[in-house]
Amino acid sequence: MNQVDTRTSEAPDTAATRRRIRLRRFRSFRQIALFGPAFVAAVAYVDPGNVAANITAGARYGFLLVWVLVIANVIAMLIQYQSAKLGIVTGRSLPGLLGERLGKRRRLAYWAQAEIVAIATDLAEVLGGAIALQLLFDLPLLVGGIIVGVVSTVVLLLQNPRQQRVFETVILSMLAIIVVGFLAGLVVNPPPVSDVVGGLVPRLQGPETVLLAASMLGATVMPHAIYVHSSLVIDRHGVAKTPARRRLLVRATRWDVVTALIIAGAVNISLLLLAAQNLRGKEGTDTIEGAYHAVADSMGPHMATIFAIGLLASGLAATSVGSSAGAAIMAGLLHRRIPLVIRRLATLVPALAVLALGVDPTWALVMSQVVLSFGIPFAIIPLGRLTADRSLMGEFADGWPLRIVAALSSVMIVVLNIALIVLVLTGT
Repeated sequence: MNQVDTRTSEAPDTAATRRRIRLRRFRSFRQIALFGPAFVAAVAYVDPGNVAANITAGARYGFLLVWVLVIANVIAMLIQYQSAKLGIVTGRSLPGLLGERLGKRRRLAYWAQAEIVAIATDLAEVLGGAIALQLLFDLPLLVGGIIVGVVSTVVLLLQNPRQQRVFETVILSMLAIIVVGFLAGLVVNPPPVSDVVGGLVPRLQGPETVLLAASMLGATVMPHAIYVHSSLVIDRHGVAKTPARRRLLVRATRWDVVTALIIAGAVNISLLLLAAQNLRGKEGTDTIEGAYHAVADSMGPHMATIFAIGLLASGLAATSVGSSAGAAIMAGLLHRRIPLVIRRLATLVPALAVLALGVDPTWALVMSQVVLSFGIPFAIIPLGRLTADRSLMGEFADGWPLRIVAALSSVMIVVLNIALIVLVLTGT
């Protein structure tokens, strides 16, 4: 009798447990199915500008600046989540909300600085793709830049609400190539754990490390990715009509951002570690071309080819996402839709001009990231103010802990940029 009672009493609990497990799995799968926009935005964090800045830092200073990438990636997670949440809750993009709140003159001035950031972004991405094509097929840089511009424009044509999943699939496929291309060398010859841990201690060594830290920050925390993420979630999910739908999307977006930027952060750190472990002290390895040849010498031509393919994928994917961001910026701040060809030429022509003038590509890549670093405060400061506005965000407004962290991040970036301005103006 006791045995029957035990089984009878246990049966409901077991059934309830199984139902709870099934419900959790369903909710998990449902949230995973909503992933995507953060992975598209994350491509901006693994563009050729990252390659140049991180390889330069690793080749010149070893593991010294690992901590910069870790901090930058944490900041990136925070602000990309804020941007996506803003789009989900309000149904409007960050540029669109700013365009509504600024007078005409301020709006045009704000657009001008955002456009400079977009040009610097496209410069890095087109240059990186052109360098990759030169390494793989010995094409002239200008020809490679034109090819990158044409192919990225074709990819960009897929970016609209009706074909958003197709666009995401293409970009995510390129992201997978980037991950393999840039992580392969590290797997073959991993660095000592003690050296990596030592690089987590914040410190700098002279003015040039400040310049590099700023370029790494500009390459990791991308202004155009902040602007576009709020637009990407609207294209993917539409405008959420109910609080329950908003809560679901915000929860899913939180994990979407964390997952995507952990991957992007791992790629960035791996690039620095690859250079620190294999390229430090070797002549010419603080350039992408030099790094490619050094990888070929130390790890073999196949590994160097994989590296170059990853670089090409990063250039093509990132310039497509960057152009999408430029379109969102123009639409929100100029209050008009610009034809795709004109929008694309606005940022592509300056990049091709740099290639035609014969400017050192790696130097141009690093400096483009410095320009991006100047644009970060113009994106994150208004973003923080908007996501903290309870009249706009309601129950989804940032709490005090998030506000404090966002404010500290903004202060750190502004201080670093002021130091950078002083260094550039004084020539030290």
